Amino acid sequence: MRYQFVTVWALEAPLETVSDVISRSLNWPQWWRSVESVEELAPGDVTGVGNIRRYTWRGWLPYRLRFTMCVTQIEPQATIAGIASGDVNGWGRWSFAADGAVTIVRYDWQVRITSPWLRILAFIAGPLVRWNHNFVMHQGGQGLARVLNARLIRISHH
Repeated sequence: MRYQFVTVWALEAPLETVSDVISRSLNWPQWWRSVESVEELAPGDVTGVGNIRRYTWRGWLPYRLRFTMCVTQIEPQATIAGIASGDVNGWGRWSFAADGAVTIVRYDWQVRITSPWLRILAFIAGPLVRWNHNFVMHQGGQGLARVLNARLIRISHH
């Protein structure tokens, strides 16, 4: 099963601060409830390209998702992109833009489920998998706003 998700967060916070917090994924478990753990496997180069981290996620549904992300692109305060492998294979990209005092964060996530039992679950309950992803991203937006002491203006899913 292939999935394509787009989530947009709008926060009343400086772009530099928002992008900095997102780029420090080792700290995500401190403020993003759905992130159980992040472990660095390889540091990458001085810019962070080639960095590999293992993520363990748990949403509302009773399963964990484990995968590694290898950073393939970093444009400070603009883009962070990487390739996922594990329970899902595909790619993800964070994009940041300022709109006055508001920072717009967009996350694109295009993956294929590789875990056999998750593929069965997705086949039977595809809409629940999408709902669970949106739940996880909603928690992330709320957690980010809390850690930044910022107002979360909106969360949208496409």
